[in-house]
Amino acid sequence: MESLTLTALLNKSAKDFPYRRAISLSGRLDLTHAQLQQIVDHAASLLISAGINPGDVVALTFPNTIEFVVMFLAVIRCRATAAPLNQAYTAEEFEFYLSDSESKLLIMPQEPILPALTAASKLKIPHVTSTLDFQSKRVTLSTESESVPDAVDDVVNDSSDVALFLHTSGTTSRPKGVPLTQLNLASSVLNIKSVYKLTESDSTVLVLPLFHVHGLLAGLLSSLVAGAAVALPAAGRFSASTFWKDMVSYNATWYTAVPTIHQIILDRHVSKPEPAYPKLRFIRSCSASLAPVIMERLEEAFGAPVLEAYAMTEAAHLMASNPLPEDGPHKPGSVGRPIGQEMAILNENGVVQPVGVSGEVCIRGPNVTKGYKNNPEGNKAAFQFGWFHTGDVGFLDEDGYLHLVGRIKELINRGGEKISPIEVDAVLLSHPDIAQAVAFGVPDEKYGEEINCAIIPREGSNIDEDEVLSFCKKNLATFKVPKKVFITDSLPKTATGKIQRRLVAEHFLAQISTAKVPKFGA
Repeated sequence: MESLTLTALLNKSAKDFPYRRAISLSGRLDLTHAQLQQIVDHAASLLISAGINPGDVVALTFPNTIEFVVMFLAVIRCRATAAPLNQAYTAEEFEFYLSDSESKLLIMPQEPILPALTAASKLKIPHVTSTLDFQSKRVTLSTESESVPDAVDDVVNDSSDVALFLHTSGTTSRPKGVPLTQLNLASSVLNIKSVYKLTESDSTVLVLPLFHVHGLLAGLLSSLVAGAAVALPAAGRFSASTFWKDMVSYNATWYTAVPTIHQIILDRHVSKPEPAYPKLRFIRSCSASLAPVIMERLEEAFGAPVLEAYAMTEAAHLMASNPLPEDGPHKPGSVGRPIGQEMAILNENGVVQPVGVSGEVCIRGPNVTKGYKNNPEGNKAAFQFGWFHTGDVGFLDEDGYLHLVGRIKELINRGGEKISPIEVDAVLLSHPDIAQAVAFGVPDEKYGEEINCAIIPREGSNIDEDEVLSFCKKNLATFKVPKKVFITDSLPKTATGKIQRRLVAEHFLAQISTAKVPKFGA
């Protein structure tokens, strides 16, 4: 196990499935596993010639393009650390991330991302652009250094190499830096491959950004390691109007997404159904809670089991998942069973809790980071009693399935009653006229905290606050009924499409009072 590397797994795929399709750019380019490996090795040699050494951090900011995939894998191949960044960041955000990761080089597309350029120039970090020539199937870098063609041949990857550096999107004000090793990544992709039984016969279309572990590990890397195929949308990002066309043309067998994207796909299916849908083995949902009613609608619409999973950056993505139908039931409202790691529910004294009793979800295994970068306080809090503490509250049922109650910091404490916002969300979403919903806590003089919620009505619906409250009163205990309902046409989301309660709370409270906005989760 200790000698396991992501690079070795990718090399094995290239040897075992040299002529099978590995990656496609919709309608423009297809590369086999062998071709992809050749391009990556050549690009890694270019990086070595440009002065990149083992352990150097290389930042990459791209849309979901072939160039990003090649350069990401090339950075890892030459024992450097890849730090993918969202191209939508502001100059100030780029400055923070480039500085915090101690990046030695920034790689971007030929059409420059100006805020990244501004930040790199200010920090005196050199930058290069990367382009893939579709004819020669070679990557070029805009460096003046002469390349040594086979510079990467003598480089041997090690399981302890820090391959990926990401920041948590977390609920605290300052993101924490998470280093992930070759062993962490290799362990995680093998866990993903195993639970979903991914093989060279599988194919998917990537709808999630590759600067985040969900798209990167569950979508891209697990597919490549399985000898399977991945298609990138032509626009470099998810588009509801082309999604099914790509899924059909690339014979997709599955896809993974966040609940927000599932919702968009469902809404489009209702308003503008496709002439035909591919036969899917399964649909995967992760990164945020999926309401049981949405799961039901997805399964009904697309005729495939919807498997909800549980993941986080610090675990190199996957921690638990509902199984495929042949391996057990998938339970609505549960994120499934632990996959490839130990999991325990602990109380605040580190005592393991029995079945059905809530506590903090804790994990340990070869996929888990060894610790945050330069953050002794964060590490002290996260690594206690020999476990990594996720910050999530949940319980295990008699079948070993995990049920999440919420984030420790997001549980609503109303006069001593702890309320799960996930439970309130699920009730709101079961109303036929509500398309999206999120419940959150707000400060209250009498109870300490009170529940509010924001909803997006379904198209053509005239649902109002009274109707929402009346529905909640019928389906929730009195103390769980929201005090106020915000009706809106959009909800603030993170770059990965995740709805974060802290952001939603701040956004709507700011509308009521610009003078006194409480800071959540600071």
